[in-house]
Amino acid sequence: MIQVFLGHSGGLDTDGNELPRLIYVSREKRPGFQHHKKAGAMNALIRVSAVLTNGAYLLNVDCDHYFNNSKAIKEAMCFLMDPAYGKKCCYVQFPQRFDGIDLHDRYANRNIVFFDINLKGLDGIQGPVYVGTGCCFNRQALYGYDPVLTEEDLQPNIIVKSCCGSRKKGKNSKKYSYDQKRRGISRSDSNAPLFNMDDIDEGFEGYDDDRSILMSQKSVEKRFGQSPVFIAATFMEQGGIPPTTNPATLLKEAIHVISCGYEDKTEWGKEIGWIYGSVTEDILTGFKMHARGWMSIYCNPPRPAFKGSAPINLSDRLNQVLRWALGSIEILLSRHCPIWYGYTGRLRLLERLAYINTIVYPITALPLIAYCILPAFCLITDKFIIPEISNYASIWFILLFISIAVTGILELRWSGVSIEDWWRNEQFWVIGGTSAHLFAVFQGLLKVLAGIDTNFTVTSKASDEDGDFAELYIFKWTALLIPPTTVLVVNMIGIVAGVSYAINSGYQSWGPLFGKLFFALWVIAHLYPFLKGLLGRQNRTPTIVIVWSVLLASIFSLLWVRINPFVSVTPAANPNAVPGGVF
Repeated sequence: MIQVFLGHSGGLDTDGNELPRLIYVSREKRPGFQHHKKAGAMNALIRVSAVLTNGAYLLNVDCDHYFNNSKAIKEAMCFLMDPAYGKKCCYVQFPQRFDGIDLHDRYANRNIVFFDINLKGLDGIQGPVYVGTGCCFNRQALYGYDPVLTEEDLQPNIIVKSCCGSRKKGKNSKKYSYDQKRRGISRSDSNAPLFNMDDIDEGFEGYDDDRSILMSQKSVEKRFGQSPVFIAATFMEQGGIPPTTNPATLLKEAIHVISCGYEDKTEWGKEIGWIYGSVTEDILTGFKMHARGWMSIYCNPPRPAFKGSAPINLSDRLNQVLRWALGSIEILLSRHCPIWYGYTGRLRLLERLAYINTIVYPITALPLIAYCILPAFCLITDKFIIPEISNYASIWFILLFISIAVTGILELRWSGVSIEDWWRNEQFWVIGGTSAHLFAVFQGLLKVLAGIDTNFTVTSKASDEDGDFAELYIFKWTALLIPPTTVLVVNMIGIVAGVSYAINSGYQSWGPLFGKLFFALWVIAHLYPFLKGLLGRQNRTPTIVIVWSVLLASIFSLLWVRINPFVSVTPAANPNAVPGGVF
């Protein structure tokens, strides 16, 4: 269904200028067809908008976000319409800002460290990753065209320069000859687009014989689908539609390009448009653009461009993180994994490392769980978490910890992120790592290796109209709560067992105990927001959590008794004394 609210002869504003087009689109869905969720919807919108209006730029804003800055588009256009930079800029990404979050941001919903440190740092390499909303696109980049790069852009980055030296090119040398282009098109490398933007002039009427040789009609239809009107629109770099076009014909063609079977046997979702294959289609789509050599821009105006709502409830927040982590695992196990994909393109080394970090982070849940359980294990077994090491090795450890601390301080001062926001991020990294990330690893393996798919659910978002953050205190049971609860209970049992053992062993055991207690308390401090989420507003623990805690306490009590039996002492010298022992 396509509903045109403002068309060619739409309303006028107070100055007599024609208002922008306003069109509602609902794509066709039928049983038996794969619709690809949000990515499929975005690709349908690309095509129908190209047929009806063909704007040179697209803005992607989620339905739970709104405009907070009327000049946001102008901010993006300063980059996208720049004569030099615009032809190599694929999108301008704005940070996400949220309303309705509690004052202390208990579950790190604002993602301040990610938006104000990570993305800001990537802006100095090849640009920030695409985060799924608040992003203004160059339409040509979504069509799979190559950017127009300068000689400086083609030089290797500073790390490659220092190792291999920079590449030298003659002044009169050309990037490609016509024959080289034709040979390049015949390659099976999926990174290389079928054609280069250098070959495309403004308007479809400039489609001359040379370009006809470069791209046959069959190859174009295989890439974009069987729609002459849409294919013609892809050649118009500056956008727009011919003035003599019949609106009725355009509407009929628009219905055709959003039909269920239009994408069959085409490159949609594979090389052009939003890329399929992951629930986090945003990371995958941005990665494909960067692999072709495009640059992106991080735009952070003083007044936030867009604002939205976030899931402030613990269970909803964990389900959101689970979906993100599952998408990363899907990319990790796919052919588009940044570890091995795109080496024939122009993806910079540091940008590749950033993408690798973006997709491998859920795997850190496995060692994280081990490290969170280890303090309790040491307390119960009376073993210390850190073995004895030499003074020389201690210096290396101290230097490592100092370097990590200095790096964190420099990042905070450079970005303006507060200590509280940084600490909230650290806390939720542990909470998410011991729950959502762990589940994502196993779900991703089941989905990719065994074909067992998981249901996709849209994250529930809260709207704090009353201002009391009632949604924050609602307890919703989910299996994601089991691992963090287990870690909490085990460390609490370990603290009790360690203190009991120290009391029975005498004062000489209190020194090593403090070192063990520090690590256990450090784990509990990271999980403190999770503990508050379990208690709710009334600070009453849900029954299911109590039952689980009692069960774990019983198990570990039995284990502790087995590991630490009665400590016998020498019988008293007095023959009248009752021989025995002390527990």
